[in-house]
Order: sequence, then C-alpha cells, then structure tokens
Amino acid sequence: MSRVVAENFPPAGDTSPFYTQTSMELDLFHSRTSVGASPTLGQLLKRVGDVRKEATGDGNETPVHQVLELSDTSMEAPSSIPFILSFNNLTYSVKLRRKMTLPGFVNQRRPHHQLGPATAAVPVVGESMFTTTKTLLNDISGEARDGEILAVLGASGSGKSTLIDALANRIAKDSLKGTITLNGEVLESRMLKVISAYVMQDDLLFPMLTVEETLMFAAEFRLPRSLSKSKKKMRVQALIDQLGLRNAAKTVIGDEGHRGVSGGERRRVSIGIDIIHDPIILFLDEPTSGLDSTSAFMVVKVLQRIAQTGSIVIMSVHQPSYRILGLLDRLIFLSRGQPVYSGPPTHLPSFFEEFGHPIPENENRTEFALDLIRELEGSPGGTKSLVEFNKSWQNMKHTPNTEPDRHGLSLKEAISASISKGKLVSGATNNDASPHSMVPTFANPFWIEMAVLSKRSLTNSRRIPELFGIRLGAVLVTGFILATMFWQLDNSPKGVQERLGFFAFAMSTTFYTCADALPVFLQERYIFMRETAYNAYRRSSYVLSHALVSLPSLIFLSFSFSAITFWAVGLDGGFSGFFFYFLIIFASFWAGNSFVTFLSGVVPHVMLGYTIVVAILAYFLLFSGFFINRDRIPAYWIWFHYMSLVKYPYEAVLQNEFQDPTKCFVRGVQIFDNTPLGSVPTSLKVRLLQTISNTLGMKITSSTCLTTGSDILQQQGITDLSKWNCLWVTVAWGFLFRILFYFSLLLGSKNKRR
Repeated sequence: MSRVVAENFPPAGDTSPFYTQTSMELDLFHSRTSVGASPTLGQLLKRVGDVRKEATGDGNETPVHQVLELSDTSMEAPSSIPFILSFNNLTYSVKLRRKMTLPGFVNQRRPHHQLGPATAAVPVVGESMFTTTKTLLNDISGEARDGEILAVLGASGSGKSTLIDALANRIAKDSLKGTITLNGEVLESRMLKVISAYVMQDDLLFPMLTVEETLMFAAEFRLPRSLSKSKKKMRVQALIDQLGLRNAAKTVIGDEGHRGVSGGERRRVSIGIDIIHDPIILFLDEPTSGLDSTSAFMVVKVLQRIAQTGSIVIMSVHQPSYRILGLLDRLIFLSRGQPVYSGPPTHLPSFFEEFGHPIPENENRTEFALDLIRELEGSPGGTKSLVEFNKSWQNMKHTPNTEPDRHGLSLKEAISASISKGKLVSGATNNDASPHSMVPTFANPFWIEMAVLSKRSLTNSRRIPELFGIRLGAVLVTGFILATMFWQLDNSPKGVQERLGFFAFAMSTTFYTCADALPVFLQERYIFMRETAYNAYRRSSYVLSHALVSLPSLIFLSFSFSAITFWAVGLDGGFSGFFFYFLIIFASFWAGNSFVTFLSGVVPHVMLGYTIVVAILAYFLLFSGFFINRDRIPAYWIWFHYMSLVKYPYEAVLQNEFQDPTKCFVRGVQIFDNTPLGSVPTSLKVRLLQTISNTLGMKITSSTCLTTGSDILQQQGITDLSKWNCLWVTVAWGFLFRILFYFSLLLGSKNKRR
C-alpha cells in the first residue's frame, strides 16, 4: 500500500501543517512521485474537501462513494515516523461468584457409579468455595505498526473488546499480566492518554447538538489554544466531508424523544470526535457495528487513511465484509480469550490449508474462519487443536523479529518527530529530555475548558426548554398555593403558628424541587467518562462549569418564589427583609442543587437516586427544629440536627421575620389563645387577666405585650447562630457538596476494569 507524498511542509515548530494551502496541488495523486514526508490526516481531509467542491460545484453535497484513491502502485511510499506497539503474553482473569448447589440434589441426579471421591471439585489456585476464576485473555502476543490496521476478530464473547481495553490501558495494572511497549519502551498511562484516542462501541453524544457543533466542541477541547478559531473550523469542515456527514452537518444528534441523524451517521460522529486531534494510536471497539455495508466500508476507508498518515489503528470487528477485509493489514482471531490466528489476511488460505481445512474458492475468508472456530468450540476438544497449531505455525512461518532497531527511533525521538510534522496537533515540541513533557496533559488551560463546557451545556439545555419550564412551573404553582393558603397572616398567636408552618414547608420545597438535577449528570456520566479518560478536559473544570451553568436558573427560580410569597403572606422586614428572604431562598436552592448533584455522582441509577433524595430530605426536615425543638431532640440524634440542610435556612427566615424586638405577637387576652380558655367570652378573659395581674403583682391589660419576636425565637430554640451566619452556613454546604462531587468523579470514574 503506497502512501501519499506531500511537499512544502512547514518548519518543525508549526503544529498545524495541514492548514497550509500550498502543501498539496491538484495533480498530487496522479502525477507526483517524489519522495517526501507523509501528509497528516488534516491535509488529506482538506484535499478531500477540495475534490468534492470541484465535483459538486459548491461543496454542499457529498458524492456517494467518492473517495481519494491512495493505493496507486505507481507511487512508492516513504516511511513515516515508525511506531511499533508490541504486546506480549497478555493474560487477564476475573473472579466470578460460584453458583452454590446443595450436594444432596447433585448426588440425586448423578448415577450411582459416578458417585465417590471424584465428585468433590478441588478449587484451583486463586479460587475458593465461593468464587471461580474466568480467563478472558490467555497469553496473547502480537504487534501493531504505524500505517497499518490491526483488526481483532472473533465471535461474541471471544475477548475482542477485552483485548482492545487491555491495549488502551483500560484494565487495572494489577489485574492484567504481560507487557505492552511502544518502540520498545513501556508506555505510561499519562503519555498514552495524550497520544491516543478510544472510540467506544456505544454512541455517547449530546442529543440536542448538531453534528457540526458536536465536532466543533471536540475541536475546542482537543486542539490547542494556539490554533485560531478559523483553523479549528477548517479542521471540523474537512472532517465532516471525510466522514460523509455534509448533508447532516446542521442536524441535531437526537435521542428517543427527538428525531435526529441516522444510526450510521451517529457512529461516524462518534469516530470524528476522537480523531479530531489526529492521534498517534487509535483504538476502536467495533466501529462498524450497526452500519450497512457501504457505511461500514466508508468508515474503515477513513481509518485506513488515518493509519497511512502515521497512526497505529487497532479495532475490533465482528464479521468484516470482503471489501473491508482488503483494507486490513493484520488480523488476530480470538476464541474464548485465546489466539487462534495472528497474521496478515493474505496468509489465511495457507494457514487453514495446512491445518487441514482449506478455504473454498469464492468464499469470504473471515466468514469461513469464524464458522470453523464456532464448530470447533462446539466440539468436545474445543479449539485447543487450532490454538496449538497456530503456535507451531507462528514459530515455523514467522520467526521472531530479529531487528529490534528497525525503526531506529526511540519513543522520545519518534513522538518528537511526529509532533514536528503536525501529526499530534494537540502537542508542542520542546527540548526536554523526558518524553512525557513533549506533549501537554491537557490541550487547553483551565479557564478555556470551563468556557467551552459551559457553552456546550447551555446550548444543549437551551434546546430542551421544557425541562426548565417544568421546574419553573412547579415552583410557581407551589408559590401560588402557599401565597393563597397563607394570605396576609396576622400577628396573633395563631398567625405565629401559621408562619412557622409556612417557613418549614417553603424551605423544604426549595430542596425538593432541586431533585430534577439528579438525572442531568446521570445522562452525561458516560460522556464525561469517555472525554476525561483521554484528557479532553479536567474534572475540576467540569465541576466548576456545572456549578456556574446552574446559577442563572437558580437565581430566576429563587426570585420568582420570593416575589410570589413574601408580600402575599405578609412577611415582615420591608425591602431589606425581602432581599434577605431572596438570598436565603437562593442559598437553599444552591445547597439543594449541590446535594443532589453530589448524589448523582455516587448513585448510578435514576430511580434509586430519587428514592435516596426523597428519604434524606425528609430526614432533614424532621430534624430541622420545626417538629421538635433542638433542646428536645435526644442526644444520640442531635448530630443529625446540625447536619440538616433545612435547619439553617429555616432558622434564618425565622430570625428575619421575628428579629424586630418592638413587634408584639401576643397582647393581653391573646394569652388564652390556643388553650382550652380560648373559647370563653372576652369579658371573662378580661376578669381572668385582672386576677392574674393581682396575683403576680403587675398590671396586665388587654394592650400589654406579653410575647415579642425575641420570645418566639427563644421558644423555638433559635439562639446559637445569627441569620447571616445561617446564610453563610447554607452557602458553605453547597460548596462542600460540590467538592464532594469532584471527589466522587475522581474516584468513581476511573473507567477501568478491575
């Protein structure tokens, strides 16, 4: 397979050579045979866009099957920056819970002549009576080279995805046995994240973003800040053309409730996200699944071009077509975690002929191989004979590589040379001796990541206005009901009790209406894990942008609820009182939203999360001090009182309402309200009041103030914190839960098998 030749590459320090207009001429693919450096993927994509513009006139249509033919045998390919990814003796086992069976039932089912000491199974090393060990990968070795596509084939459950995960460092080091090296050097996790990309089998995309927006946000994350906005747009447009997505560029991705792009287009968008930064190593888990034969061929053709620009492409594929097989360079067939063939597709006929099962003419080689493997798996001996034959055939036909220095470049030199040619556009060369410092861990600084994340989240949520509308409607309806139920409360003892009830319900409502934040991150969890697994952005950037994006809606909800209820209920304090009331409502929304967001990072399921949220908020209300005063709470539960999120805003609004020492709530005969004497005639109450005055030796008339706001606060046990301290504590709870959310993401999104 020949490689495209390009001339006029920019200096080594330029990280964006694929944007140079003069790098490729119109007759490059059919007239030039000079030797030069391999073009980057970006240059190829740019060329594809130009060809399609010439074919269609405006570039808006994508011609069917129109691709650049890179296999012209008249051109002799120069060697690109050589990379060799070697893996030796990879073994991976997991422990499964053993199914318990009562010995009596087992013995009843077995013939008497089979009973005896042999019926007792002896656990092997690493097993016990309760666990059994299952080997998913068993002594797999091989290598993948730049410029080639390594395809892992096998039936479902053969270990294809497991092998891809092992090579992509998605299995914990303690669990995976064997070695993986790049150019003879062990590849560290940090470096692999920067120079590689992983395309998952599932399409994890934001549903309300268009194809173009999705790829543009990926470019903002993965391409360096040094590239201008226009160059990033050019990169995205070239990639859209290469992936055949021009007609769907302005279409939203869609989901179950919104129509969007087709399944094949969604798959190509997923691939485009991960190849936007032109990685050196590209892992793909069944990129052709769910696609028709033409779409699958187009995808693999794109992967071939990526490989030809100096990338190592490793993919799993279930059953490739004849056309796709012609694009693959190396194959590994797996059967129950064991390699049964490893080599180029052209050696398949001789391999199976020597094994005694020649491939018939005009039959798909891979289909024949997979069918034979299935037959052997169902036979008594399994595929053991094929595994052993593969080992002997490899030793006989393919002696180990005796030229370890074929590439002649160390890992540091190869990566440095690749970056200088623009291969890894998210990196920047320097003269540091350590290969780890040649490429930054993240392509962009902290504040750029926050800005892009916030913009993406706002764009996606703005196109689903019904979500915020439902939440606003719930707040408005609740506020309207409370305003009409507690309309213009008076300052009588009954009014005091009604105020206490209003505040308790209002504060708890602000927390319950925050439960809608639960599914937000649960829907984004796997997108977040995919993007952070290969350092698209920092986890801290995501946490802060998540908090910032939520603030405008929380402010609007807080103001709406405060404006509806404050004057309608007749709360005290005037404008300053309303302002503090609004602040404490906003702080409650903030703390509740942060609490639910933290739970969404811990609880993986929506229904389980809702159950936990409702239960914990109910406990918060119970221990807030409304149902039972603090001094009456048992000592063994008092800790929960101080952990209650409802306690602090509840005490704050009570102090805001009853802080005026001159305002009276119980005068004269009102002392008998809420008692059995409350129903007696007023004249009798006056005489009782005179009798009490004579007994106490002090004059108490009908206008004498007996209970002020301070007395009510004293009765409710609200004496330890001022209202402003309660406000700051509520805000601090919100920040604490955001910090806990960050740690839940840090510890719970490793995205690795154990």
